[in-house]
Amino acid sequence: MSNNYSMYVNPHLGEMLESIKLDQKYVRGEGCHLYDVQGNRYLDCIAAYGALPFGHNPELIWEAINDFRNSGEPSFIQPSALEAAGELARRLIEVAPEGLEYVTFANSGAEAVEAAIKLCRSASGRPGILATENSFHGKTFGALSATGNPAYQSVFNAPAEHFNHIPFGDAAALEEELKARSDYYAAFIIEPIQGEGGIVEPPVGYLPRVKDICKENSVLLIFDEVQTGLGRTGSLFACEQEQVSPDVMVLAKALGGGIMPIGACLCSAEAYSEDFGLKHSSTFAGNSLACRVGLKVLDLLTNDHSALLKKVRIRGELLKAGLIELQKKYPYQIKTVRGRGLLLGLEFNMDRDHFPGSLLGVMAEQELLTPAISSYLLNVKKIRVAPTLNGNAIIRIEPPLIISEAQCREALQGIDSMLEVLGQGSTARFLSYLVRPQNEENYPPYTPYHAKKVVPSGKPEEGRFAFLVHALDLKSYHQFDNSLLAFSDDELAELTGKFNGLIEPFVAGKTVINSTAGRSAYGEFIALSRTTDEFIQMPRSQALAELKAAVALARERGARIVGLGAFTAVASMGGLYLKNEKIPITTGNSYTVVSAVDAVTTATDKLQIDRSQTTAAIVGAAGSIGRGISLLLSETVPRLILIGNPNNQTSSDRLHLVAAEIYRYQSALLKQGRTLKPGSMGHLLADCSELPAPDATMDDFEAFVGGEGSRRGLIGFSTDINAVLARADIVISATSATEKVIHAGNLKTGAIVCDISRPANVSEEVDRARPDVLVIDGGVIEVPGLPSLGWDFGFEEGLAYACMAETMMLALEQRYKHHSLGSSGVNLETILQTRYWAAEHGFKLANFRSFNRPLSEESWQKLLQTRQKLVVR
Repeated sequence: MSNNYSMYVNPHLGEMLESIKLDQKYVRGEGCHLYDVQGNRYLDCIAAYGALPFGHNPELIWEAINDFRNSGEPSFIQPSALEAAGELARRLIEVAPEGLEYVTFANSGAEAVEAAIKLCRSASGRPGILATENSFHGKTFGALSATGNPAYQSVFNAPAEHFNHIPFGDAAALEEELKARSDYYAAFIIEPIQGEGGIVEPPVGYLPRVKDICKENSVLLIFDEVQTGLGRTGSLFACEQEQVSPDVMVLAKALGGGIMPIGACLCSAEAYSEDFGLKHSSTFAGNSLACRVGLKVLDLLTNDHSALLKKVRIRGELLKAGLIELQKKYPYQIKTVRGRGLLLGLEFNMDRDHFPGSLLGVMAEQELLTPAISSYLLNVKKIRVAPTLNGNAIIRIEPPLIISEAQCREALQGIDSMLEVLGQGSTARFLSYLVRPQNEENYPPYTPYHAKKVVPSGKPEEGRFAFLVHALDLKSYHQFDNSLLAFSDDELAELTGKFNGLIEPFVAGKTVINSTAGRSAYGEFIALSRTTDEFIQMPRSQALAELKAAVALARERGARIVGLGAFTAVASMGGLYLKNEKIPITTGNSYTVVSAVDAVTTATDKLQIDRSQTTAAIVGAAGSIGRGISLLLSETVPRLILIGNPNNQTSSDRLHLVAAEIYRYQSALLKQGRTLKPGSMGHLLADCSELPAPDATMDDFEAFVGGEGSRRGLIGFSTDINAVLARADIVISATSATEKVIHAGNLKTGAIVCDISRPANVSEEVDRARPDVLVIDGGVIEVPGLPSLGWDFGFEEGLAYACMAETMMLALEQRYKHHSLGSSGVNLETILQTRYWAAEHGFKLANFRSFNRPLSEESWQKLLQTRQKLVVR
């Protein structure tokens, strides 16, 4: 955190503002402009949410403040007859709608709302306060309770008792509620135009009808004109435009002239009571300085027959007409243009379909796009706008009332330019200002990935699954959005660092799997916006919270089983930490074992290598996948080298335990009388009388490992990969390590390497320096029917990872139970079961891939030629 605000005021908001470059340090404000420390000038079209009617540092307001100072008039003189407060109250009543007689001053709009609530309750003797959904009335507890947005309330145990909400603009709902409980409600509070709710105007005639309904039921009517009042909509009060007078009206924001905090609650005689007058007070409310400023504000708004209000109407019509033209020009970006006067809103389409194959669509779906739009306009076009708090699809355009025609056109031109870039759908192009100089234009042509429309059938016989995915590393982000290829690693790291903590899990793709057995399953890929390194570096509690959020999304969307992809299995201890999330989980590791062994078997067959003469090394043999591969591979290979993690103190013990399990498996095969391949480990152990029987204890097999097993040399152990890897003809890497552990210099001549680790464990150096070595990207499966998986994750259409395939198979089988969890969950039973299901449903090993690309015929022939030369030598 690089500023005092983030360090000492609000670290959470400060971090968010900093992440998307909304944290400019302004050093000067003048009229409609702000200036930052670098001297950049910004056109302010927020105006502090309407609190700057005359812009920044208005000279005439400062003049009133200086006059007050020079006069020597005291500011805080309660209790006494407050002359300035009385004068301002008189002026407010003179210009206010008919029927309002008294004014209670406050220090803010929220405080004015609190006063209004107390007024109405004390006058009526009733507790109930009725408000509207999607409304905003402030964030003190009573005002927050009236606010119609649970997102702001729940954490504070709001709303308080006796607050209820009905739909905005629905007179029938109001009538029904009040008729049913007219003796319960003290007041109905409403904004003439919902501001924070998204600049929402009610139907014409709604406010007069509201007034009639309230009167018929003896319920007081409160108009919250904190944002709409004092000229914002082109009249002094928005309710005037329908000639409606409330019983209570609250004001604030503009009343302070952009300098002083002040609020006011105006009410009728009917709404006022002795109890309220004697029991409600505030130390700072009604202070002389704020009231003198308020008087000056009224002068400026009403001078010359309210000439400024006429200008507001003209400028508002100009801006709104210009925005409507932009809506016609960019119909896919702009959904509606809202508001009146200089309280306008631009509603954006938040449908991901408008941004196919783009993270912009995800941002739109998660209501992050309008903050990004605001940031773009601020940083690139130097125009300051803001989203509305409740309506996150809406950009608020609320400039000072003094904005000029030229400044209106400047704002429209900037928005036009932004929409042109946004319409290209390129995340890289739109967000580039966050990570590179704005004059740097290096954006390759962007072709978004268009996924086929897929929906679940809803039929009970259709399986349902979800699968969690994430970017393995920075280079993998283009799988979600190929426009990101325009960025360097450093730029991408900076960009993802800004947004990864904000983006929640999202649906990256959808698919339907039709098996050769005639079954089908609908599935969704749930993406987490994290890399493997981020999962490793974050606290486990945070990683689990994010994984649980992704699992919850899958469950809410109808999945019946969830598969764990990439590092999500490791981060959740093989899924064990997710087993209580009310949905079955699978790591997919059992079929990953099968696919790795199938890949090695296929490769040795194609290269005409006799497996009975080979030694295989399993890197990561102590893990669940490595252990399973070791067991399965022992059926055909005579010698194994089990390699463990040098940083784990228990590695040696765990490797010995894996060896004991392998010998136990071989003992079982021998007892079953199965035909063993000549030269295989079991074949070599057939004459070993010291091999324990399959029902012997694990202690017996561990003793064998250290005794006769060691003398026979069929299974070796090491935590030093460089010391032993060069002895292996076959290498399978199955670790959770993020670094490269297999290099050109530690491999045997002519070795076959199957890397199923994600991120990969084999260095790209091997591809360049070792043409004799075959490197296979393990765990890549051809899905029956070659369906689109709904997103571009680096494979040709119809290919998937084995862990994905296992999840699909479980859904096809409708086997909705935990599967392949932890180390013990991946065993011979689950491994052989997935092998059977794969054959039944038509899953099979895909054509070889190497270093994230298909192994071409040219590369294969080059490999064969190199190996032939080695044989000749």
